Order: sequence, then structure tokens, then C-alpha cells
Amino acid sequence: MYIGLDLGTSGLKAILITEAQHVVAEANVALTNERPHDGWSEQDPATWLVACDRVMAELGTKADLSAVKGIGLSGHMHGATLLDGADQVLRPCILWNDTRSHVEAAEMDADPRFRALIGNIVFPGFTAPKLAWVKRHEPEIFAQVKKVLLPKDYLRLYLSGEHVGEMSDSAGTAWFDTGARDWSDDLLAATDMDRSFMPRLVEGSEVSGTLRGELAAKWGVSPTCVIAGGGGDNAASAIGVGVVKAGQAFVSLGTSGVLFAANDGYQPDADTAVHSFCHALPNTWHQMGVILAATDALNWYGRFVGQDAATLTRALGGLEAPGKTRFLPYLGGERTPLNDSAIRGGFIGLEHATDSAAGTRAVLEGVTFAIKDCAEALAATGTKIDRLLAVGGGSKSHYWVEAIATALNVAVDLPVAGDFGGAYGAARLGQMAATGGGAEMAATPAIETTLEPNQSLSAAFEDGFARFKSAQVAIKGLT
Repeated sequence: MYIGLDLGTSGLKAILITEAQHVVAEANVALTNERPHDGWSEQDPATWLVACDRVMAELGTKADLSAVKGIGLSGHMHGATLLDGADQVLRPCILWNDTRSHVEAAEMDADPRFRALIGNIVFPGFTAPKLAWVKRHEPEIFAQVKKVLLPKDYLRLYLSGEHVGEMSDSAGTAWFDTGARDWSDDLLAATDMDRSFMPRLVEGSEVSGTLRGELAAKWGVSPTCVIAGGGGDNAASAIGVGVVKAGQAFVSLGTSGVLFAANDGYQPDADTAVHSFCHALPNTWHQMGVILAATDALNWYGRFVGQDAATLTRALGGLEAPGKTRFLPYLGGERTPLNDSAIRGGFIGLEHATDSAAGTRAVLEGVTFAIKDCAEALAATGTKIDRLLAVGGGSKSHYWVEAIATALNVAVDLPVAGDFGGAYGAARLGQMAATGGGAEMAATPAIETTLEPNQSLSAAFEDGFARFKSAQVAIKGLT
């Protein structure tokens, strides 16, 4: 058996699978993040370790863990977990959706070496500009830093005692030569750092270490259990849904929104604001268009009108043409294709007839059009998407998925009931590490239903997208 641990922004999920990759148990522990200032987003890494103990204990009440051979890790990317020489955490982890380092990111992005080596714009959410911010604003903290770990890799340190990273997550730090799949000495030196600050690297499907004896004894797991390299959350989700080869793609409607396409080769185009990262399997890469608020936008609206997101979406009937009310989902800035940490969202076209249902449709349409923005950015690099899988909590809304199918003019497949996200992909990577397997262990799931584009509404969605783009231009500079 194999365990996948997925460290998300809002919770830690654990999943236990058999040799045949059937899910036999799962556990979840909620997490919260703090926003002490505008644009800030932080989490206490100590809460991750408490959550890890809790999910492992819960799995142990549901199944015998003595047969577990491998554990895989998935986690939210870009977070800066700063450790001193004794591996003590120096400050709260600065998360992926924290935009405080926009000045430092712009300074790095102006140095042509960064885009040339990392294959991406240096976004404020990336790890390197966060360290530059700490150096500038918290020099007493920076002076103590001896190791910088991404969130899931701090969890790995707890599990194995090893400082290890892997390619897919490390490619989002802005210190990584993405084509060479290695740390860049030049980029580290440009930020007054060197390799000693970085973990050693393995591929996501390789062994990174073994479970510490005391944890194996506490959880009833074999002390020979290996820890896989794992993957950044979206790369691990791709392993979970079998998106591992060129031509395969998925859309994720989670806290953030992601349009993910696998690539057999490395094909960066930083000017599009498309992310070009390593995949979690050797000699593969992937591209992503990323928006910062997907279900996060719907949940925000739900809090605003006093109803939960599920209630709001259930109240909708069949897909409708986009209405007069438009929503810009830029609650905390935006990545693809805008690369704008300062832009903020808004409703446009509100009128007396606007009710909560119209507002809900506007939010879903706004996120849908932001994803279409990503699709056009990927197309500009030569990546063509003919079909999509949909994952994440938002994919439970058939209205939303049909809107995406119609806006992008592609069929969208919904997998059979089950979780094929980051935790499942991490468990698959754990199995690969324990058995020496590879991409053949990342099959696509059975499809429950396919939502085709609603051709009768195609023209209306094209018009809606054009109005969304005009509103996008109008709202810039209004913060």
C-alpha cells in the first residue's frame, strides 16, 4: 500500500491506496492562513506537522498501515520556509499567494538572466523574491537563514530528516535552471545565496529518503517505507489524472485556477506569463496558465451574500448566456496573462435586476473567462488543447464546467467519483519510488461524463469574453 500527503493552503489531505491504486482510506485536517497586511499570506509550518500526525493517526484507525511501502508528497508551491542551522523555523512561511515582494520580483525580472534560465517571468509569488524581501525588510531574519525549503519539503524534513527537493516544485522558486533541471549558481549568487541554502534534488518518482524510525513506530508503518520526491500540487494532480504526455491537459478549479498541459520537451515563453516548469517525472515538463482566485472567488462571493458556494451553484438551472453583470476575479492580483500584483477585482454592470443568482453566474463566468485568457496564452506558445479533464472542488458544478467547455470550445471530461488530485498523484509517486515504476503507473481515470461545448451559446460566450476583456482594461489602475 502507498500513502499520498497533499499539503494544501486550506488543509492537509492523506490518502491510502492499494497496489491496484484503489483508495481504501483518506483523512483531512483543515489549516488556516493569516493575512496580517494587504497582499500578505502566511502560515505557521508547525501546524503542518500537527496536521500530519493527525491524518496519519486517522488513517491508522481505518486501515492496517504495516504494509505501506511508500509515501509521496504534494504541496502548494513557491512558499518560503526559512530554517536556521538547527532546522528551526525562523518566521511564518510566506505563501504562494503572497504578493508583498512585487518590487523585488520586478527587480529580478529586469535581470535578463532570470527569464533566460527559469523560463518564466519572476512573479511576486515565487520564492526568490520573497527572500529578497526578507533581506531588505527583515535583515535580522535573513542573517540567520541556513536552508530554504518549499512547504512539502519541510514536511519531508519531518518525515525523513532529509533536506530534499524535487524538480517540479523547485522550478517555481526562480533559482532553478528549468531546462537543465538543476539549481542555477548564477541566480543564487544574484540573490546573495548559494547551493548550501538549497536542498538536494531528486525526480518526483525517485526515493528521497526513508521514514524516520520513531514515526514508523508511532504510526505502525514499516521502517523501510520510502519517501518519494513527490511534486508541486499541480504536477502531482497531473500524475493523479494521468496527464503526463504532450497533448494531455486538465483544468483545476481549486482555491486557484489552473490550466495545465503536459509537454515532452521544454518550451518556455516567459512573455506570455505562462508558467513553464519541470513535471514530476524525469525528462518531462509542463506549462500552466494560473489564476489566483477560482473557488476562492466563489467562496468570497458566498460570504458576501451569506450563502455557501454549493448552495449558490445548486440554485442555477441550465447554462445561460453571459449577462450584463461582469465580474473580474482579481481579488489578490493576477498571474497569467496579466502579471499584475496590484490589480483588484470588481463587479461591472450591476443594476436593480441583479440578484444573487445573477451575481453567482457573473462570478463563474469571470473565472471562466480568466481561464480562457490562460488558454489563449498557452496557444501563443504553440500548445494546443483539444480536450480537458476537470478536477478540483469547482468541477462539481456542471454549470461551471459547461461554461468552460463552451468558452474554450473543447469537450471537458469529468472522472468517475473519486479523488484524483494531488494526494492521489502523490500516492502514485510513492508507488513509483517504492517499485521503480514510471509513467505507466499514471493512467487516466475512467470518465463518468463529458460536457460538450454548448454551441447554441458559443457566440454569446465569445461576446461575453470580449466584454470581459474590455472591463479588464478599464479596471487597470483603479486600485
